[in-house]
This record gives sequence, structure tokens and C-alpha cells, in this order.
Amino acid sequence: ASLSSFRGLAAARANLRPKAETGRTAVRRSVLTMMAAKQTPHGGKLVDLMVKDEADKKKVSASCDFEHQLTDRQLCDVELIINGGLSPLNGFMNEETYKKVVDDMRLPSGLLFGLPIVFDTNNENFVPGKKVLLKQGDRDIAVFTIEDRYRPDKVHECKQCYGVTTLEHPGVLMVSTERGAYYCGGSLQGLNLPVREFPCRTPAQVRQDLPDDKDVVAFQCRNPVHRAHYELFTRALDAPEVGPEGVVLVHPTCGPTQADDIPGTVRYKTYVRLAEETKNPRIRWDYLPYSMHMAGPREAIQHMMIRKNFGCTHFIIGRDMAGSKSSITGDDFYGPYDAQDFAKKHGPELGVTPVPSLNLVYTQEKGYVTAEQAKEEGLETLKLSGTKFRKMLRSGEDIPEWFAFKSVVEVLREDVLASPN
Repeated sequence: ASLSSFRGLAAARANLRPKAETGRTAVRRSVLTMMAAKQTPHGGKLVDLMVKDEADKKKVSASCDFEHQLTDRQLCDVELIINGGLSPLNGFMNEETYKKVVDDMRLPSGLLFGLPIVFDTNNENFVPGKKVLLKQGDRDIAVFTIEDRYRPDKVHECKQCYGVTTLEHPGVLMVSTERGAYYCGGSLQGLNLPVREFPCRTPAQVRQDLPDDKDVVAFQCRNPVHRAHYELFTRALDAPEVGPEGVVLVHPTCGPTQADDIPGTVRYKTYVRLAEETKNPRIRWDYLPYSMHMAGPREAIQHMMIRKNFGCTHFIIGRDMAGSKSSITGDDFYGPYDAQDFAKKHGPELGVTPVPSLNLVYTQEKGYVTAEQAKEEGLETLKLSGTKFRKMLRSGEDIPEWFAFKSVVEVLREDVLASPN
């Protein structure tokens, strides 16, 4: 499952393109639609590690040997473990599990798992047998019972998971410079969910509000939703892979990401405004406390697995999903279709159907159409680069509504004007 295996999958790419339905395809789609309400969590059972009784919480926290303040990335991982978002995990990976996931993209049980979930530290007190009270400020989040402590081969981890070992890759930079020298494995007991400026509902809560008999198509993003994104995920409902009357779960990540990305709290405000503006009954909005790795194809599998736990049957795979560029040369680390090909390869085993995103462009004559249609019909396309968009935000220039929603622009402009830079 290293990145060397991501190449050479181009032949499968054609299978991601929409095709006319044969009788067999139509029957299969009908079966998939009937199964939508029965989307099982990864591993068969949704994990819930929360201690419910307040007296029990006090006993569990009192048994701890010392406290630890969680980093933003650790807080995201802890939350998704204790609320079941990373089912079937019930804690951080020990050395055996870590190595299996790094090398084979599988848990020791053989179950697919995209990226390792580890607890890093430089603290010499983190040793097997100790219980640690994990905190967010003054808030008790979980109890971590340490069962394993090991020094990872970070170069090997980065080569397998990111495909490269250069610090020009943001994921490699994170592993190399942010993480401690040791990883610890062990079980978690949840005490309280973190307090955030944006609400992150648990998988059980999200599942409760999803339709019982329709396909649920997940849309992952880490940026504000502009017009092209909106067209992309609403049109995905008409894809041949998706059953009638399906719904989209727009499920942005609001945790740590690349250094130059818009902060999660600002992104959340844009999503709230857009949901109010569009009021589309086939679109659901929820938010994921996940820290991005920019690991391309392997991170696509991680996202599909997590959304499976949230009840989704389908997952929109965009061009260059979770991709990144060299911080020096600006070159892409992954091909534009690597994540789509990898998702197509592993989707059936994972039990999540990938829906390839359309390559949409805006045209003067017909609005948003596919790039292929625009080329075939000789339509005039309009473009606005991210750099130009940011300059227009700062200068107060009018931003065309074909590119961005007014409500989103207002939030972003407020943030830009409030920023000291």
C-alpha cells in the first residue's frame, strides 16, 4: 500500500467515469440503495468509549498518575477514537498495529486502515502501566492507559504513508518536526468531548438524522465552499453510482491542516452562512474534528473509512484529493487521479462507493459545465485564481457571483480585514 502502488492504476480510471446502465448495473444500484440504511461501521460495530456516569468519571480520573495537555492534533485524534469516528480503534496504536498499518495499510485483523493513529511524546513519564489524564485546558477529556512505548522509524513511515521523505511535504514536516520522538499505544476511556467554536457531532448523532432508506454521499473539504464546489456535490446526486433521492453530507474538516489554509473557525462560519443561504433539503451539514495529513491516496482511504462510520454509503473523490505541493518548487506530490484510482481499487472492500467528481468550469454561455463539454462546444471559460481572489478580498473589489457566494465572501472579507497581516 505504499505510494509505489498508486501508479499504474490508470486503466481503472475509466471505470470511475459515468456509464450507461445495463440491466445488471441497474439491479446492483437498486441493491446498494436498499443497503444504504444498513451501512455498518468499519469493523461491524460503532465504538463508544464514553464513560456515562458522573461518579464513574470521577473514579476513573482519580486513578490517573499525571495529567497531559493535548495538542490540537492529539485532541482531534482522541475525540474521533472515543466517539467512534475511528472505529474499530479503542485507543492509540501499539507498535505491532502501527507497523502493520504503515506497511500494509491494514490492522492486524486484516481490516483496511489508511493511516496510523499514534500518540507522540518526548515525556519520559509516558511508560507502560501509567494512566494519563488527557486534558483540554481545565477540561478532562479522556484517560489514556499506556500499554506500549516505542521509537518509530519516521523516515520509513513517511515513505510508506506520504510516498516521500522530503520536508517539502507538509505531512512529512509535521511528522518530523511536530511529533515527539516516541509513540505510545494504549486504550482510552472518554470523559468529556472537547469544547470547540464549531459543533462536532458524534457518528451516532449524525447517523440518527440521516435518512433510513437513501444513499448518503459524503463531501469532504478543508476550504470554504465556492460555487464550483456546490455545483460539484449537488450534481453528484445525479451520478449513476447514487440511488434515487440520495442526500449529500457536507462534512468539512475543521481541525489543523496546512499552514497557509484558512483557519477552521473561519471556515465553519462560511459553512453556516452558506447553509442558511441555500436551504437545500438534500444537503446536510456537519463538521469533523480531523487534522489533515495531506497524504493523497492513503488519506482518501482514511476519509472514506471515517465517513463510513458516520453512516455514509458513497464518497466524492475530487481531483488530487488531500494532495499537496512542494513548499519549494510548487510541484504536486501526487497525480490528479491517484486518489480516485486508489479509492476505486479499495472501495469495494471498504464498503464505500467512490463517486468521481466532475471537472467543472464556468462558461459565459452556459454557466457551469464539464471541461470536456466546454472544449467540445468551443465555449468561453472564465477563471479566477486563488491568488487573484485573495487580492480582491483584501482590496474590497467585487467578486463575481459565478465564483463565490456573497455570504461566503462576507465572512472571508471580515476575517481578512481583522487580520494584522
